[in-house]
Amino acid sequence: MASTQQRVAVCADNRFTKKKPPLQRLRLVLFLLAVPLLLIVSLMLGPSGIGFPDLDSPVGSAIASLRFSRMLMGMMTGAALAASGVVFQALLRNPLAEPYVLGVSGGAGLGATVSILAGASLALPLSLPVVAFVSAVLTLLLVYGIASQGSAGQPSVYSLILSGVIVSAICSSIIMFLVSTASVDGMHNVIWWMLGSLQPASTAQQQFSALLIVGGLAGCWVLSSRLNALVLGREMAHYQGINAGVVIIVGLLFSTLLAATAVSLSGMIGFVGLIVPHVMRASFGPDHRRLLPLAALGGGVFLVICDAVARTILAPVEIPVGVVTALVGGPFFLLILQRRMKQAWIA
Repeated sequence: MASTQQRVAVCADNRFTKKKPPLQRLRLVLFLLAVPLLLIVSLMLGPSGIGFPDLDSPVGSAIASLRFSRMLMGMMTGAALAASGVVFQALLRNPLAEPYVLGVSGGAGLGATVSILAGASLALPLSLPVVAFVSAVLTLLLVYGIASQGSAGQPSVYSLILSGVIVSAICSSIIMFLVSTASVDGMHNVIWWMLGSLQPASTAQQQFSALLIVGGLAGCWVLSSRLNALVLGREMAHYQGINAGVVIIVGLLFSTLLAATAVSLSGMIGFVGLIVPHVMRASFGPDHRRLLPLAALGGGVFLVICDAVARTILAPVEIPVGVVTALVGGPFFLLILQRRMKQAWIA
C-alpha cells in the first residue's frame, strides 16, 4: 500500500512530462500576458518621463525608433544570455553556473576588445561576433583541456568551474592591459562596451547576430530532452541510451555561441544567465523543453526592463545596463549561495 502511494506521489509530480499543475498553468498564462505589457512600459520610459514620444515630430519619431531598437537589442541579448545560462547550469549541474563561470564571456570579451581596438569592428561589423565566438571557443577548449588533466579526459564539475574562473581572470587581466595601453578614444569605447550597453549596432551586425542567436536557441532546444536526463547524472543518461560526452560538447558549443554573440552585441552584461534561469525554473519547473524558450523570453524582457531603468533612474544621465544587472544580480547570487550551502546541487 505504501509503495502504491509513493508511486502515485511521484507520478503526480511529473516534472519532466507534459502534464502541468493548475498553478503552473496559471503562472504561465500570467507570464505570457505580462510580457507585452512590460515591453510597452519599457518603450514609455525615458529621461523626459513616462509616456510615448510624439511620433508626429522628427525628434519624437527618432526617440521612438531608438527605444524600439534598444528593445530589440535587449530581447536578443537577454534571450541569448538566459538560454546559455540554462544550458550551463544543466551541463554542470550547478545552480550558480552561467557563461562567466567557464570563462566563455571573458574569452569572447577579450576577442571583441582586440577587434574594437584594432578597428576591425568599424571596417567589418560582422567581424565582431565572429571574432568573439572564435575566441570564446578557444577559451572553452583551453578550460576543458586544463580541467581534463589527470582525469582521463572526463573532467569533473569542480575542475571545470575552477579552470573557468582562473582562465576568466587571466582574460580580464589581458583586457585591462590592452585598455591601459590604448588611446583615449579606444579606452573610452572599450570601457563603455565592457560595462554593457544596448546602443543599437549596425543593421548588418544585428541581422547576423539574430541568425546566430536563433540557430543557437534551436540547437539548445533540440538537446532539451537530453539535458533533462543529464541533470539526473551521467549514469542515468547512459542508462537511457544517451552519450553524455557528446551532449556536453555540443551543448557547450551552442551555449558558447549564444554567450559570445550576446557579448559582441552588448558587451559584458552579467547575472542575466544566473537570475532568469533560476526564476523560470522555480516558476515553471525544470523540464528543459519548456524551460529554455521561457527563459529566453524572460531574459529578453528582464534586460529590456533593466535598460529602461538605466536610462531613467538618474536622468538625464544614463548608466550602463550592466551596472543595473550587477546591482540586481549581486544580492541574488548571495541568496542562492546561502541557500545552497545547506543543500548542494553538485554531484
